[in-house]
Formats: sequence, C-alpha cells, structure tokens
Amino acid sequence: MRTFRPALILGVTCLAQAGCASTRAAPAAQIAESEARSSVTLLPDSAIASILRERVASGTTPGVVVGVLDAGGARYISHGTGAPGSAELDRNTLFEIGSITKTFTSTILADMVGRGEVSLDDPVAKYLPAGTRVPATGDRAITLRDLATHFSGLPRLPNNLSPRDINNPYVEYTADKLYAFLAGHELARSPGSRFDYSNLGAGLLGHALALRANTDYETLVRTRVLLPLGMSDTKIALSASDRERLAAGHNAGGQVVPPWDLASLQGAGALRSSAADMLRYLAAHIAAEVDSASRRPLAAALRLTHAPQHSLGPGADMGLAWIRATTGSGARIFSHDGGTGGHRSFAAFEPSRRVAVIVLSASAAEVTDIGRHVLDSSYPLSRARVAVTLPPEVLDGLVGEYALTPQFHITITREGTQMYLQATGQPRFPLYAESENTLFLRVVDALVTFTRGADGRATTITLHQGGSSTPGQRVR
Repeated sequence: MRTFRPALILGVTCLAQAGCASTRAAPAAQIAESEARSSVTLLPDSAIASILRERVASGTTPGVVVGVLDAGGARYISHGTGAPGSAELDRNTLFEIGSITKTFTSTILADMVGRGEVSLDDPVAKYLPAGTRVPATGDRAITLRDLATHFSGLPRLPNNLSPRDINNPYVEYTADKLYAFLAGHELARSPGSRFDYSNLGAGLLGHALALRANTDYETLVRTRVLLPLGMSDTKIALSASDRERLAAGHNAGGQVVPPWDLASLQGAGALRSSAADMLRYLAAHIAAEVDSASRRPLAAALRLTHAPQHSLGPGADMGLAWIRATTGSGARIFSHDGGTGGHRSFAAFEPSRRVAVIVLSASAAEVTDIGRHVLDSSYPLSRARVAVTLPPEVLDGLVGEYALTPQFHITITREGTQMYLQATGQPRFPLYAESENTLFLRVVDALVTFTRGADGRATTITLHQGGSSTPGQRVR
C-alpha cells in the first residue's frame, strides 16, 4: 500500500504455454454506470500482456492482473499464478488491496456527511468512547477531514505496534492499544499544517466511523458502499470458497506469506477484492464525476471524495484519500496505490477521458508504474532487474551504516546469501545484487550504488529513487 509500503525518503511463469490470458467483459455501461463509457482506447491487450510476461519472467511477481476500462468496456489481462501449481489468475481472483481501502473509508465518511451524521470538521474524539484522549495542539483538535487527508499530524504507525508475528503485524493491535497510544502521544505539529501519510490516522478514521454507526467496520463498508455499488467480491472476512480464490501473497524475496488481519485499523487497508469488482468501483467514480446531476447510488459521496482539500504542490491536490494530479493539458487523474506483506495494487481513473485501470499483483513488489503506463504510455516503465549471485566476501564489503543526512541513515546487512536495507524509522527490506556495486529493492522501485575503496570496502552509497539520487557517507 501506498500504504503499508516503505517510503524511502527524497513508491512463476504462466502454466499454460499460451502465455497471458485476456478476457473481455460486458461494456462499461453494464458493469456500472452508462456515463462511464469512453471513446478512448488505452494500451492494447498485446502490449499489456508483454509487460506482464516480463515482470513474471524476471521473478518480480508470480502473477498479476490488469483491468482496463476504456472504449472497449471492461477488459482484463493476466499472467501467472498466485502460487506454483495453482490456477492462473483472472478477473475474479481475490487480492489484498491494502491502502486502496482508504478510499472506501473516505467514501463512508462522505456518505455520512451527506446524511448529516457527521461533519468533516468534527473532532474525531467526538466519536470515540468517553474519556478517550486524542492529542491536539492548543485548541486545534484532529478532525475527520484531517484523518482522511493525512493532515492529522499523527505518525505513519503507532509506536506501541510490536507484532509477535511480523508476517501478520496488525492482528493483535486492539482498540485498547490504539487508545493507549493516543493517550500518550504528543503531536509534533498542528493538525492541518502538513501532509504526513498515516496508516494510523486512516485506521482511526474507520474505527471512529464504525463507532458512530454503532457497528463494525466491515458491516459499515458493506452496507454503505459495497452493496449500493453492487460489489459482491470486495470484503474482509472470506468464506471457504473465497479463500480458494485468494491469490497466495509473496514477499519481496519471493516467499509465500500469509494474509494480513488489521484488527482495529481495518479502515487503513483490510479489504480484499477482484479486478472485476474494482473496475466496477472505478466506473462508479467516473460516472459520479462526469454527471454532476446523477442520482445514482453514492454519486454525491463519491464526488465529495474527489474535491480537493489541500494542495500538495504544483499540479497535485489531496482529496478525501484520493490524490488528484493535474496534467499539463488540464486532465485530472485520481489515484491510490496499496500494499500488504504479499500483495501490491494500484487504482486510477481519469474522468475527462472516462478511463480507468486497476493492477493487482501476488507480490509485494511495486506495480504503480504499470498502471500509470497503461493510462499514459509516455510514462516510463521500471526496468525489470535480474538478480545475480555474488560471493559473501564481495557482499561483506558493502555491509555497514551510511548517513544520507544527519537524521536519515541507511544500514546494509547480510544474512547468509541475502542482503538487507533498513532506513531510519522503517522496516528492513531485502536487497538483490545486480552487480558488485549495484543492489536493488523489489518492494519499491529503488536501487543503491556503492563506491569501494582499495580494500574492497564501500566508502559511499547513493540511493536512486523517483528520479533523484542521494549520496551518503559510511559512518560505521
């Protein structure tokens, strides 16, 4: 998820010999809203299939599904499987969508605002149990709007999140632990003053809205969003047959990992869905935006989630969970990505062209570039990197701690044949060697290069990510 994804500072072959599967569904008018039908055709199936084949062949992911909504209606291109020996992925395969869940939580909020049940500027404390302390600065309380836009001042994650099982890190994070964190936390800045992406804040929002509705989060999202939009394949709790359709998740190292359970923070990233259901969701967003008079289910609430609440800089605004980018031609693209321990996702729609894309992968490796490239073929794809095996003595020359800034360090370690990178305040992630002096991450599109001294020991490091290159010196 942009979600449960790392944020470095400065984002199995197909069993059938035929390769990728491509299917077409009913026109967009029949899967959701007739207004969503487009006259624009995005990348052809063959081009998307080629991208997916390359990603699977590189070992980046065992399988991925792309759903496209354009002039051809809804179409789906898939390649690979969720696990060796399992069935090929298709439009009905279920994936964890991670932080894209936040857009559903914001839709609940917008719906409750429309019904007069809450206000965007209500303090979140108003909907928590009596006596619950929520941090504030002076008389500026954290509001529902702050939580939905990542302007609350709360950290990305609470400091009392200490999972016993790193493969399911949120399962034991109860409401009591959430309240305990809030009671002891002091804000470093005033709510509303700065964007700081917070899974904690989005989870708190979902929790508070469920309490306001006197129900649990899954019931709330099902009754307020999923049922009105006809989304029968989006859920948290899975039946036995659902579990058979859930793609096995893989971490960045390619190992199978279990699904995540988010306990009190479900509103931040707990939903599972299929490509077919997610295109239905995106089509509803497009329809709501292009027909301001629409009385279709949730149209007003969906439009409210699109409305800019804060500027994020030139050409970018923060809506309620959705990030809106404005292109040079004036087109507005709404997007959100997501990730868990074993899945990665990206969703985007462009109302002016009435097009949308969803990418769902059975791996924690990044897929945002695929989705953006499908929407706009001029957007570059990340290069599929191939890992090589190096002798331990060569890798040991890179092990150490490097300072990119006084406050931001990167530590490189080795365990057996596996290298790891850990940045200040962030989890540890696997690194893979592309050459003796270049290592890359799969969980985000980033790589690090090293300069070695005469003794073979690295003296400097450079982090390459998002078009920026940031050098650092060895300090240990």
